[in-house]
Amino acid sequence: MLTALHRWIDRNILELGREMRLSYLPPLMVYCAAGLATFSTIVGTFFVKDYLGLSAAFLAALAFWAYIPWALKMPIGHLVNLLWRYKSGLVYLGATLIAISLLIMIGLIGKPDAMRAVMPAEAWFVLSTLLSPVGYVLQDAVADAMTVEAVPRVDGRGQPIDAGTVRLMHTTMQMLGRVAIIGGTVLVSLVNVTMFQGSEHLPEAGKVAIYLRIYELALVIPLLSVSGVVLAGFLKRREARRLAGLGHSRTDIDRLVHAPEETTRPNWWILGGSAAFVALTIGVGLSGFEYAQELIFTASFAIIGFMIHRLLRELSPEAARTLLGTVIVIFAFRALPLPGAGMTWWMIDELGFDQSFLSRLDLLVSTLTLAGLFLFRRFMAEKTIVNIVIFLTLASALLMLPAIGMFHGLHEWTAAHTGGVVDARFIALANTALESPLGQVSMVPMLAWIANSAPPHLKATFFAVMASFTNLALSASQLGTKYLNQIFTITREVKDAATGVVTTPADYSQLGALLVTVTLVGLLLPLGAILLARLLGLRSA
Repeated sequence: MLTALHRWIDRNILELGREMRLSYLPPLMVYCAAGLATFSTIVGTFFVKDYLGLSAAFLAALAFWAYIPWALKMPIGHLVNLLWRYKSGLVYLGATLIAISLLIMIGLIGKPDAMRAVMPAEAWFVLSTLLSPVGYVLQDAVADAMTVEAVPRVDGRGQPIDAGTVRLMHTTMQMLGRVAIIGGTVLVSLVNVTMFQGSEHLPEAGKVAIYLRIYELALVIPLLSVSGVVLAGFLKRREARRLAGLGHSRTDIDRLVHAPEETTRPNWWILGGSAAFVALTIGVGLSGFEYAQELIFTASFAIIGFMIHRLLRELSPEAARTLLGTVIVIFAFRALPLPGAGMTWWMIDELGFDQSFLSRLDLLVSTLTLAGLFLFRRFMAEKTIVNIVIFLTLASALLMLPAIGMFHGLHEWTAAHTGGVVDARFIALANTALESPLGQVSMVPMLAWIANSAPPHLKATFFAVMASFTNLALSASQLGTKYLNQIFTITREVKDAATGVVTTPADYSQLGALLVTVTLVGLLLPLGAILLARLLGLRSA
């Protein structure tokens, strides 16, 4: 028994550590910064609930716009290929935008009157929400390219590394990238647990002080990503000196260290289509058009779909069918609507989940998601995307049942029959423990397939194209979430900031129907996409 356990640990965890290289560290630092982006999630939830009068449907609509920059990852990735030597500049720009977004929230919490004197708090919050993803998508596109660059092409003697070893290193690099992102969320959760310890007994002013300190600590995020590109520059210079010592010419060193594997020529379909997309997004977004989000989604879907069609020409027919089948299945799985902010408000108001408990719940989510990457490492490597999505779809539907049950009083019944042990918090913790390890399982196989199969001179572009399409699915998810929140109206209590008068009463009566609808859609949509891919004769990675 112990021998089998030791073999499993060695195969799934220790082996990954042995495969770690110093050259992998710079992109991992940028990825970790992305994981730290969740620093202010809990704070933001309570700040919006208690201080801003924004509806669940509006927040879902805002989330749609926040995901739109991720659809631009495709032209940004192509730009990274074109400006390969200077791509670190995009990380500096992204870090600046992230810092501005955090400083806005610091101002809203620390100096609200001064901020409101310029424009309403809701407007500041929207600006902060939209700046942040632009910064992160810039950094993420560069980090994807850095993962390709981090895999060495020559060994310690300056000889080319065989293709099989390079393929293994690409898979390891992508796995470590997911570990770095989830590891960042674990660090955030630990900080939140520490910061919110005992906060349930604090007056409101004490809680606000904690909110402010958390946003101030979050300023480490842009610093970490910038440090990653600084380290990458240092490692490149060191590798150049090593190759020079082995007798390589300056031309060879430049090719092996600084240049991409193949020179990328501007793809004007990508650049022109993306420029049209940006112009359309800004124009429609500022126009106040009632169906602006639907128009932007339809246009962006058409543009990105056309660009994917152009890029599929770079692959063999078999690889193209595999990639197309994979994106259809992944898109459907990631486009599933969510319950929205109303479910969180209900847990806070009706189940009594405070900042301290939610921070512990987040820690459990992050830790078990990280553990799931190791637990399912072989499962991800050995199973197809279709098999993985079927498994995740069925598991997700089952794991929605406890939430539906609690809406109808399940936690009250279980608490009454277990002496108060199995209450709402116990059920939430147990359900989270089962659900969290599944969080990143669907993405790693697709990323590894791209790293291995995309043309060498277009790897960053292919990463960006796939990310754009799958992130567009998240925009579709937010559209679906908005529609469902318009059909099933959920409100929390909103008070006038000046008078304290309740302007909107709490109403969670339609949450049960919303949860059932989300569960059914989440079950049927991915299975329908898999059936469609099979009928079209497509495969999956």
